[in-house]
Amino acid sequence: MSVHDDEHLRLAIEAANAAQRVLFIFELEDSSDHRPRDAIAATRAWAHGGISVSEARSAAFSANSAAADARSKAARAAARAAARAASTAYVAQYAAQAEKYALKAERLRDRLPARV
Repeated sequence: MSVHDDEHLRLAIEAANAAQRVLFIFELEDSSDHRPRDAIAATRAWAHGGISVSEARSAAFSANSAAADARSKAARAAARAAARAASTAYVAQYAAQAEKYALKAERLRDRLPARV
C-alpha cells in the first residue's frame, strides 16, 4: 500500500471518529433510524478492507437521506457528518467535510433549549 493509500485510510478513520462523536445528536431525535450509524460502520469497514467503495457510497447516500428526513438542524448536520465520512471511501477530501458537519452539529446542539 502506498503512502497515499495510507493517508486515505487515515482520513476515513478520522472522518468516522468525527461522525461518531455527534451521532448521539441524531439518535436523540430518532433512535430507530440506523442509517447514519450504518454509514459510520461502513466507513470503518471500508478502511479495514471489509466492503467495497460502492457499498460505502450506498451507505453515504442512505445517511444523506436520513439527513433530509431529520427534523432539527443539529440532527441533520450529524447525519451529514456520517454521510461525508462514508463518502471519504471514494473521495478522500470528504473527510474534512465530515469534521465540518460534526462541528456544526455540536454548535447547533448547544443552541437548542434543554429538554425537560
